[in-house]
Order: sequence, then C-alpha cells, then structure tokens
Amino acid sequence: MNTTFRGVIPPVVTPLTADRQLDRASFKRSIDRLVEAGVNGLFFLGSSGEVAFSTDERRREIIEAAIEFTAGRVPVLVGCIDTETERVIAHAKVAAELGADAIVATAPFYALGGLPEIENHFRLIHEAVDLPLFAYDIPVCVHVKLPGDLLIRLGLDGVLTGVKDSSNDDVSFRFLCDANRKAGHPLVLLTGQEVVVDGAYMAGADGSVPGLGNVECTGYVRMWQAYEAGDWATVRTEQDKLAALMNIVNVTSGVSGFGAGVGAFKTAMALLGIFETNQMPNPVRALTGANVEAVAGVLRECGLEPVRTAEEVSASTVVAEA
Repeated sequence: MNTTFRGVIPPVVTPLTADRQLDRASFKRSIDRLVEAGVNGLFFLGSSGEVAFSTDERRREIIEAAIEFTAGRVPVLVGCIDTETERVIAHAKVAAELGADAIVATAPFYALGGLPEIENHFRLIHEAVDLPLFAYDIPVCVHVKLPGDLLIRLGLDGVLTGVKDSSNDDVSFRFLCDANRKAGHPLVLLTGQEVVVDGAYMAGADGSVPGLGNVECTGYVRMWQAYEAGDWATVRTEQDKLAALMNIVNVTSGVSGFGAGVGAFKTAMALLGIFETNQMPNPVRALTGANVEAVAGVLRECGLEPVRTAEEVSASTVVAEA
C-alpha cells in the first residue's frame, strides 16, 4: 500500500467571486486553514471542487493556484474527470505538468460500456500518465458501480493506487475493505462519507475525503488521530459532532443536489469569513435569505459562531444576479 495518501484528504471547495471568477484570496485562505488544521492531503477538482462545471481553462487555473498555495506542504490529488478516456488522459497530463502528486478519475460516463471497457479505461490512463491513480467510485454521477473484484485486480496489477468511495454503499465498501485486506492491501481506500466515517474506519478505511471538512476540519483530523491510536470513544464523539454539523445540507428549502450540498458548504464558509461569497457556478443559484439563516442556525447550534450576517452573505452575489 502507498502510505503517502492516508488520513484526512478534504475535497477542496472552489470559491468564486460575485462574477464567477476564481477567488484566489479565498482559495488561499481556505487551503492555509486546512493545512494548518493538520490534514494529510488535499483533493482538488472533485465534485465539491466543481470539476464538472469548469472549462479546461478554469481547471488549469485551479490546479496552478492549488499547487502554488499548497506549496508542497501536503500531497495534492487532482480530479481528471471527464466523459471518456482520451479526455481524461488530456486532463491528467495537464495535472502532471503542473505538479500534481496523484490523479483521480471516474469510470467513463457518456458512451457507456461494460466492465471490460471500464477496466481498459483505467489501464490506459495508467499507461499514459506516470502518477498514482485513484478510481473515484460515484455511481450516482457516472451510472455504474465499480465492482470490488475489478478494483482489487487493478490494485494488484499496479494500475490503481487507491479508491475514493463515494458510492454511499456501506455494505459494498465493507466487502471491499475485507477483500483488500485479504489481497495484501494493494489499495488505499478512502471514504467520501461525512457522517459514517467512524464506520468506514472500523471496516478498515485508510482515510476520509469529507466535503464537510471544508467547513470544519479539525474534528476529522482528531477523529483520524484517535482512530490511529485505537481510541474509539473519541472517534465516536467526534463523528457525532460532525454528523450534527452536516445538517447544514438538510435545513434549506427549494434547492436540491449540488445547490443544497456544496451550496451549504459555501454558505457556511462565507458566514465564517473563509469565503468572500457563496457564489455558485452557472446554472446553480447561490443560497440566499432564509436558507442562509438556516445554515447559520446550524453553525451556532454546533458551536461555530458566524462572523458575517445572513444578509451580508445573501448580498455577496448581487453583482452576478442583478
């Protein structure tokens, strides 16, 4: 197992200005805050990082800024997510050129094939780019669940370094952890969950990639350290606190999907003064009004006091919405 990529590796949220440009100042502030919290790595251009909304030019801009602001302090993983193999390889070559430490790719998701095509997809990426490769298992977005036996085979063959599991299938993940252990642990297994990371650690996960970590990362770091020390009582305590905080994605109304999830993360980060705005990429609208106040209420209940008002955050996107 490659031990470089164990621990807490948040999928970094991409901040936007009111007119939907990359907000470099907020990006640096967020990265510094995560690194200083003790994370073990950072994952850029994942789902939380708006990879699906970013042009090729924006992806390059994000990677360049990520490498600059991280400054070698922790490993950098870059999502190279696209519809088919050649497009993924093109993104991966840019990530390698700019200094990424590892790349992350999903299965193809437009010209859908079978498992032989998916296996070949990962093998071709590995052959084309000399960087550790993580498979991103996110069936809700790519319409296929990556089977455990395929992942283990690709791990044993040296094609995959690891798996970021965002399948929301805890039973499947447990079976994958068991199979990985029996095979000699060829894969680094990272859970993309926020509220059942404790269970993933008990199953044998090697770390977590929690989107909520953008809002509050110290709890995930403490949980990981407690897990490493065998302190399961602290693991449970920290997870309970973070599960309560995750309610920021459940208290809004009239929004769903990316707008409710990442929208709540961005709104919380704006309320806490990490981001200047909670702006979202087109066509997604930013949370405003009562939805911002609802997120603020959860923050307060969890001991995180906003430094900006709901009105200030709601007004932060007015330039773009006017």
